[in-house]
Amino acid sequence: MNEAGTATRSDTRPGMLAQGMIFVGDSWGIALQGIACALRGRISAKDTVRQMAAIGVDSLPIIIATSVSTGAVLAYYMTGVLLQLGAGSFTGGTIALTFLLELGPVLAAVMVAARSGAAIAAEIGTMVVTEQVDALRSMAVSPVAYLVAPRLVACVAMMPLCGLVSNAAGIGGAIVMASAHGLPVATFLESMQMMASEQDLLKGLIKTVWFGLTIAAVACRQGMRTERGAAGVGRATTSSVVLCVVLIFISDFFLAQMLMGASVAQP
Repeated sequence: MNEAGTATRSDTRPGMLAQGMIFVGDSWGIALQGIACALRGRISAKDTVRQMAAIGVDSLPIIIATSVSTGAVLAYYMTGVLLQLGAGSFTGGTIALTFLLELGPVLAAVMVAARSGAAIAAEIGTMVVTEQVDALRSMAVSPVAYLVAPRLVACVAMMPLCGLVSNAAGIGGAIVMASAHGLPVATFLESMQMMASEQDLLKGLIKTVWFGLTIAAVACRQGMRTERGAAGVGRATTSSVVLCVVLIFISDFFLAQMLMGASVAQP
């Protein structure tokens, strides 16, 4: 009897493809509703500023620590190899391009997803479990306008700042490590000026905007779809971080093709 009942229940569950389509639809729906609320002015400026501090400013210490360490390790390997090949003058430009286009935006997004994305999902999920979201609906207050829109705007607005800090910290760590291995700081900076440009910085910042939208939409969606119980909050928090990180790397591939495809195709 139990086996039959289990089989019946499993048959009624949607498949992986259907679950993926539901997830994408829910995430886009929440994101579009949040954007609409922001454009209509149905958003609390006080809550938005508070979320900007929680999502962006409070994430800066771990972004700096991660980026400095990554930049130093990258310079540790690259400086020795390029100096042996007689191409040490290309170290600064190579590392700068790597951070401006890829490592800076991605590291910042992953750290924000791990810290702030988890916090958003846990906070909203707890409100769902304790029926606070139902109380908002009973008072004719839109949960999207009250909960989602401030976090969405804050995350999208603060991610470029996080990306800039990640770039600066990573390149700073690389300069220190390259200098310790015998590469003059002036040579490093000259290589940066020769190989990197403002357009490269702008392309990376465009990525951070999309990453911020992805993190906020996924975290809010997972929080709003939390099942009842403390275990549901834990599952929502864990799935939020995992989905955000996976989507960041997947979307980074396509963004790189879109932003760099034309220049790479040129002879």
